This record gives sequence, C-alpha cells and structure tokens, in this order.
Amino acid sequence: MIFDIAVVGAGLVGSAIARTLSGHRVSVALVEGRADVGDGTSKANTAILHTGFDAKPGTLESRLVRRGYALLSDYAAATGIPVERTGAVLVAWDAEQLAALPGLLDKAGRNEYRHARIIEAPEVYHRLPHLGPGALGGLTVPDESITCTWTTNLALAVDAVRRGTTLLLGHRVERVTVGAADTVLHTTRGDVRARWVVNAAGLGGDILDRRFGHDRFHLTPRRGELIVFDKQARPLADSIVLPVPTAAGKGVLISPTVYGNVMLGPTAEDRTDRADTGTSAEGLASLLDKGRRLCPPLLREEITATYAGLRAAADRDDYLIELDPARRYVLAGGIRSTGLSACLAIAEHVETLLRAAGAPRLEPRDDLPGPPRMPNLGEAFPRPYQDAARIAADPQYGRIVCFCERVTAGEIRDALHGPIPPATLDGLRRRTRAMNGRCQGFYCGAEIASRFEAAA
Repeated sequence: MIFDIAVVGAGLVGSAIARTLSGHRVSVALVEGRADVGDGTSKANTAILHTGFDAKPGTLESRLVRRGYALLSDYAAATGIPVERTGAVLVAWDAEQLAALPGLLDKAGRNEYRHARIIEAPEVYHRLPHLGPGALGGLTVPDESITCTWTTNLALAVDAVRRGTTLLLGHRVERVTVGAADTVLHTTRGDVRARWVVNAAGLGGDILDRRFGHDRFHLTPRRGELIVFDKQARPLADSIVLPVPTAAGKGVLISPTVYGNVMLGPTAEDRTDRADTGTSAEGLASLLDKGRRLCPPLLREEITATYAGLRAAADRDDYLIELDPARRYVLAGGIRSTGLSACLAIAEHVETLLRAAGAPRLEPRDDLPGPPRMPNLGEAFPRPYQDAARIAADPQYGRIVCFCERVTAGEIRDALHGPIPPATLDGLRRRTRAMNGRCQGFYCGAEIASRFEAAA
C-alpha cells in the first residue's frame, strides 16, 4: 500500500498533524519508532498550557502558541482532557528581574495577550503566601493553565485512528529513499511507502531531515530534571510560580499538577545522549536548593517522585516548519516545550502548507466521527470511584486497585482494551495514573502487572 501522507513521530505534534490530515479524503500513516504514542519528549512535558505571552513577538512560534492555546482549550472541553485555569505569577527576586517586568508586559501586549499586570511585593505575597522572603514584585498571567500531556497525546492519536489513520508503532525509520512518485521509509519493521512525508520526529527530527538531504538545523538533547511533591503539598501552590527569564536563562518554576501534586523544576543541562533520561544527584540537589528559596514549606513535604525528560533544544530561535515540494516533504522541527500548547495550530499550519502545494488534494470529509471522550485523570474533576451511578452500573469502577491515586479496576480494564492499548506498564501508568502515587507501585504493582499480562 502507498499512503498519501506518512507522518513520522507520534508525539503531541505528530499525533495532532495525523488527526488534522485524516479529516480529509487522504490515507494517512502515523509512523512511530517506539512501542507507544507519546513515549518520547511529549511524555515529560511540564504540562503547562501557555498563552504565549512571553514568546518572541513576530515569530511563527508566537503565532502558533497563541492560536494553539485557543484550539487546545476547545479540544480539551470537547474530549474531557483536564485543564485547570490556575493562572501564573512571574516573581522578581532581584533588581535585574524587577527591571525586566515592564519589558515582559510589553512583550505580552505585542503577542496580543493583554491580561497581564505588574504587581508589587505585597500583592505577590497576598497571592502566594507561602513564597520565600525577598520577592520584589511580579507579573500576573491569569490565563496560564495546567493540563495533562498524557491524555492530550492519547486523545489526538485515538482521534486520528478513529478518522482512519493507520498507526504503525515500533517502526523506527532507519533510511529514506525518495523516488519519482513516492518515498520509501525503511523502518525496523519493514518499508512504509508514501507520496508525502511529514517529519514530526521530535528529538530525532534533525537526523531524519538530513536523510531527506537537508542540513538546516541541529538539535541538542536538553535534560530537565523535576521533583514531584505529595498531594498534601498542593495548598502551598495553587498557582504556577514562574521565574523571570534573564540573560542567565529561564530558571526553575513551581507548578501544581492536574493530578493534585506540586512540581519543582526543571533543570536545563545539555547532553549528547538522546536517550539519557536519568536523574542525577547534582540536578536534584540544585532543585532542592532553589526550592528552599522559592517556597521553604515545600521542602518539608514528602517527595512522591523524581524524573527527567529531554527537550529538543534547536540552534534556532523559532519553529522550523517548511515544505520541500521537490521531495514532497514537510519538516515540523525545532518544536520546544511549547509544542503542547501549539500542537493543534502546528497541525493547522502544516495542512495549509500542503494545501498550497496542491498535492495531495485535501478534500474535507463530511463523515468524520465525533471526538473521543477521554477518561479523566484530573484531581479537580469527578473520578470514577466518586461516581455512585457509574459504580452501580459497573461495580468495577468501585473497586480501587491503586490506592495512592484512587485508580479502579474498571479504569485499568478500559485502558487495556482501549483503541490504542498500552504496550508497557509505563504506558498503562500514563493512561490511568496507576502506580504513579506515593508508593510508586509497591502496593498495587503486582496486581496491575497481572492484569496487564492477562490482557496481552
């Protein structure tokens, strides 16, 4: 079979592109080298839904984050992706940071975000009473939000599959042959042929781009380590506490999560190994030191987990989304952590480029299924174990298996038999929150592993 379009990479951006393109009368393949969707950079996103207030004005990133914020907000409401409008405060701790606030306010306005406001120290502490001493002022961004990157990625991939996309997991692209009429992606599980190829390969995007004959950008894996504190810490951080970016970098944030925890991080350390997601004693010590100044009471709370993710740090200061008509190829590269917020707008932009190229013909379908309704993983919204009617209809939703996260047997069953079932226990964790709590699977791990193996 020759697909009209093959999208390489089933992270947030690739899944969004496949979903958008499969809304037309074309055949689409979503090609992913890993065993699950959203198993690369996307799974370790800080899960902040950005307004784009601090993007570089006039860039493609600025425009697409702003547009993506609106699109993803609507999509979340339609699919049940949890979103909490917590707002954010950028806190200035020294004279340099305080002097930067007017410029950030001006930048927000140039990015068409006009709800930001500079506040003085007393109001900072009124909004953030647990903040450490020494704050000089701040900038409020009331529309910054938190969401679930796992559910978002899965929703987009499920939506794409329901629209007819062929999902090819475990197909890592090793070579590319561009022919006169189609391209062959030589993968670890056989060849995939397509008339057009979209590169949304994330951290491997520059490698794939070179296989199409280009050498226009280079990615460095930037490791970000984070600490997740217990749910009892949540009253200490009801809003996102952002650093004021300076010449030294963006710094460390404190953020609530939709799962009811509090997150501290990330670090930023350039690496050479594109698979190096291990934490380090030095990185975690650095975070604890910064957290001690930012919010001293937080350091007295229990730590639930530590983890690290890799961000694709590009040697460019903007997204690189370009179409090569001669090779029938589109690159969506250099997408930073804002890719969560921008993913649907990036997909819309790729569609526009392909439409302008004239091939393949993108004729909208009138028989599209409705968006999938995703299971809620957000702590601020009703969960199955709290729903008496649901439990009465199916007692499995009343049988808790993971007590730390209140995950029921019904939710685990649904995930194991879903449209895109997990290939690993980690994938099951991302779909349900099981084994994600304080005991990290010590209590429930054996039963969950048994259920996983029985469903395999």
